Amino acid sequence: MSILVAADFSAAEWAAWWPALHAALPGETLLRDCVDPSGVEIALVANPAPGLLATLPRLRLVQSLWAGVDRLLADASLPSNIPLARMVDPGMSRAIAETALWAVLSLHREYIDYAAQQHRREWRQRAQRRADEVTVAVLGLGEMGRATALRLAANGYRVLGWSTHRVALGGVITRSGAAALEPLLGEAEIVVNLLPLTAATRGLFDRRRFGSMRNGASLVNLGRGAHVVEPDLLDALASKHLRHAVLDVFESEPLSPEHSFWAHPQVTVLPHVAALTDPHSAAQVVAGNVRALRSGEPLSHLVDRARGY
Repeated sequence: MSILVAADFSAAEWAAWWPALHAALPGETLLRDCVDPSGVEIALVANPAPGLLATLPRLRLVQSLWAGVDRLLADASLPSNIPLARMVDPGMSRAIAETALWAVLSLHREYIDYAAQQHRREWRQRAQRRADEVTVAVLGLGEMGRATALRLAANGYRVLGWSTHRVALGGVITRSGAAALEPLLGEAEIVVNLLPLTAATRGLFDRRRFGSMRNGASLVNLGRGAHVVEPDLLDALASKHLRHAVLDVFESEPLSPEHSFWAHPQVTVLPHVAALTDPHSAAQVVAGNVRALRSGEPLSHLVDRARGY
C-alpha cells in the first residue's frame, strides 16, 4: 500500500520535502501522482485538490503537513470516517514563539517607531520600560500558544493566556471561556493571537472586540487572516484606539499590492512567515503517525472535527 503526498508545493518546497519524507519513511512507497487510487492507504496533504481524498477507497489516515486544518475541514467531500491528524512540529512551536517575542519586543521597546524615525532622520530617544511593566495576552494555548506564552514569561512579561477550555501553565495567568475573553483583552497592552480558525473564531477581532481592548493596545496576529475583520481593524487604527498591528496572515494571500496595509504607518506586514514548517522535523512527526498506524497504536494530534482543530 502506498502513501500519497498531495500538496501544492512549489518546486523549491518539493526539493526540500521529498528527500526529507523518503529519509524518514524508509521502505515506504511515496507517490506524488495518484495513478491507482485503490492502492493509497495514507495521504500526506498540504492544500490537496478538493474532492481528491474522497476518491481513495482504502484510505486509512489523512496527515496534514501544515498546522492549520481549516481548509481541509472546509472540503465537504473530506471523508468523515477517516482519522485526520494535524501537524504539531516542535520546530514550528519554537519558531512561532521567536516571532511573537520579536513582535512584542518591537512594540514594547518601540523599535518599530525607531525604524520610522530613521527614515525621517530623526534622533529622538523614547522612554524605556521594563518587561514586567507590560502585560501581554496570548489567545490560544495549544502547542504553539503554550510555547509562546512560556517564552514571553521567561523574558519577564506579565503574560495572560486565554483558551476555550481551562489550561494550567506555570508562570502564566490563564483564563478560559467566552465570558473571560473581553475582560482579558481590556488588561493587555499587546494581544498575540494564536487561535485556530473555527466557526466560533472567524471574525473574532471585530469592532466589538477592538473596542474591548485597552486604548493604545497593539495586535499581533499570527493565527489566521480570517480572525480579523480588516475594515474594523483599519477603523480602530485610524481612531488611535489601537496603536499598531503586526500581521503575518491575511484574509486573502498573497496580500494584494494595492492593499492599504502595505503603506499603513501603523501596520507591520509579514508574508506568512511566522513559523514555516521545517520538512526534516515535520517528516519525523509524519513517520511517527505512519508507524503508529502500521502497528495499531494510537495516532497523535488527531483533529476533533466538532471543535475544528
